[in-house]
Amino acid sequence: MKDGKNTKNPKVGQVIGMVRDFCNERLNEEYGQLCVELTMTLDDLPKSPLCRGREEIWAAAIVYTVGRLNFLFDKSFEPYIRSSEIFEHFGTAGSTVSAKSGMIIDTLDLHMLDNRFATRRQIEWNPLNSLVMVDDMIVPIEELPDEIQNLIHEARKSGVEVSITTK
Repeated sequence: MKDGKNTKNPKVGQVIGMVRDFCNERLNEEYGQLCVELTMTLDDLPKSPLCRGREEIWAAAIVYTVGRLNFLFDKSFEPYIRSSEIFEHFGTAGSTVSAKSGMIIDTLDLHMLDNRFATRRQIEWNPLNSLVMVDDMIVPIEELPDEIQNLIHEARKSGVEVSITTK
């Protein structure tokens, strides 16, 4: 896993340290890994947004974004925290963090039930994982031949979304 040591931006290492500390203290290792991956994804962009702004705001926005995508603020999910705990921990305003999170989501074209920064539980729970597009129609994967099912599962494990065209 990337850890920010090979970046030209010194802020990245600081942001990674902050998100890891928060996740170790309040969440879990899986959230920490997802937050580091999101940080590195942002840093890898041609014009990394991490070059501008305070590290605390970026750290809070990254944790908030991963939490938002994984229903962290829903009491029926584990782990659960209030979003205000993130803002308080990093000393940031909720509106600022929410705006940065929105920018992250728009920049990376993230959405709910998106597996790129999802926890294992979220991936297993995701009802869309049992469906695939075939000729612009939504089809249950189990309706396809075993060989095609295996190809779809392998592609998705590597982060590739699959649609099938038969014509």
